[in-house]
Amino acid sequence: MFTIYNKGSVQFRGTSDNLYSLNNKVEAISPTILKPDDEFYSYIDNDKNKNQYSNEAINIYKRMAHLDTTEAVYHVRDIMTRECVTININLNLEDAYDTLRSNKIGQIPVVNDAYQINGLMNKKIILNMLMNDLDNGRRILKQRLGDIDLSECITADPITDIRRVAKVILEYKLDAVPVVNNNDILVGIVSKTDIIKAVSYIPNLKLWA
Repeated sequence: MFTIYNKGSVQFRGTSDNLYSLNNKVEAISPTILKPDDEFYSYIDNDKNKNQYSNEAINIYKRMAHLDTTEAVYHVRDIMTRECVTININLNLEDAYDTLRSNKIGQIPVVNDAYQINGLMNKKIILNMLMNDLDNGRRILKQRLGDIDLSECITADPITDIRRVAKVILEYKLDAVPVVNNNDILVGIVSKTDIIKAVSYIPNLKLWA
């Protein structure tokens, strides 16, 4: 399951197949290959529903995704960085730059007081804003993050197949995808590095069928 946020508001929530069909701000991409419904697997894999569905149902999902039915399906929650660095919307652009630099990270989730995601900030955004108005650099750096028009932010549910997230990261040219629960609260982030580590440490994990 994926969600797109724009300044803290949910613009879209659905499966990756629906995500690809959106006419949003990201570049055009090729059609998705995997077809199973994320919501279906998320539901049958939920702890409270496990007794209601047999292993046969899970194997049906795997066959739909062209996965080996003997393999486990790994979720984003299994590999995501849980203690991710964030920054509050009430801080300014200079605070964001200092946080990125001091933590040696490429981008940072911008969240409100309830830890709900508002967008992603990176050094490229900061540099572009400064370059567009060189005469007012100090004023720009003092802008409140909540007042900046950030691009739409694609997020994933904790129970989302790693393969689907890897595909979204690749085709949308993302560096990372924030992980958000059903209450729109940030619970982690999964990056390209996390996925590469997962492939390295989980021998039977195959990203592509």
